[in-house]
Amino acid sequence: MRIGYAPWGETLGELVDAAVRAERAGADTLWVSELHRSATVTAAAVAARTERARIGTAVALAFARSPLVTALEALDLDELSGGRLVLGLGSGVRRLIEDWHGQPFEGPVGRMRDTVEIIRLVVASAHTGEPLLHEGARRSLRMRGYRRPEPVRTRIPVHLAAVGPAMTALAGEIADGWISHELGSPRYLAERIAPGLAAAGRTPEIVVSACCSIDPDPAAARRAAAGTVGFYASVRTYADFFAFHGFAGEHAAVGAAFRAGLPPDVPEEMAAALTLSGDPEEVAEGVRAYAGTASSIKLAPPVHGLEPERTRRAQDRIIDLIGAL
Repeated sequence: MRIGYAPWGETLGELVDAAVRAERAGADTLWVSELHRSATVTAAAVAARTERARIGTAVALAFARSPLVTALEALDLDELSGGRLVLGLGSGVRRLIEDWHGQPFEGPVGRMRDTVEIIRLVVASAHTGEPLLHEGARRSLRMRGYRRPEPVRTRIPVHLAAVGPAMTALAGEIADGWISHELGSPRYLAERIAPGLAAAGRTPEIVVSACCSIDPDPAAARRAAAGTVGFYASVRTYADFFAFHGFAGEHAAVGAAFRAGLPPDVPEEMAAALTLSGDPEEVAEGVRAYAGTASSIKLAPPVHGLEPERTRRAQDRIIDLIGAL
């Protein structure tokens, strides 16, 4: 199983330094997110300072950019990294895409299908000078008279983030990989996700993302991870996920507190069940529990509700764990 890491930093320089340290420790893939920063710009900064590890976006927002811009950025990143890019794409949620980015969200599964097809077309053929034409139900491309230099690769891996069954099925059908959000469990992966991915008869890479909190005091580790659990629990979209793990009531309570402007109360057992949190031995065992079902694991430090120094300590402990693993 591949061991990957999502580096954190208050500054871009600090984030890149963490990526370099994680690569030296043995991280196979360095994953960068898109919320406070641009995923593609951050990926470029990490690619320029690293040598071996894959560079993955986990995730770039597929609907906030045109498919052409995404494809061109992917080609540039693949060139900059020497063929190390994994293009991870996500739909985001309606409020994020419509209110923050001013883009339509209707028909996300069909929109994602068109997006991936256009990206693959551009990556494969933009250097040939041939017309680039795609007529999709949600997104289209009509380009003539365009040519760019030959790329490092004419096929860049495209991974899709998915939570619901329809987007998960699409990932199994067309993507090179599937990426989870930062909460999960081996049982959820085996019972809910893996069957949906396998339905198309393909074997995409399965990337489990895990909020990882390590402390000699397991209770302290879980308190640090609780903010990330609360962040996801504030989103109605994840109701089925929490119900599967027996936390339907807690999910509703956290959501109500969030909407009332109150701090969420996340029980320790909720953080223990949905994150990799505890002392180093517990967390290492949690990582190993995914072997045989996941292809890769992406470890990320907790950030929600924490002072930067606490996230720094968490980051250092994860990088130490990667070296040990």
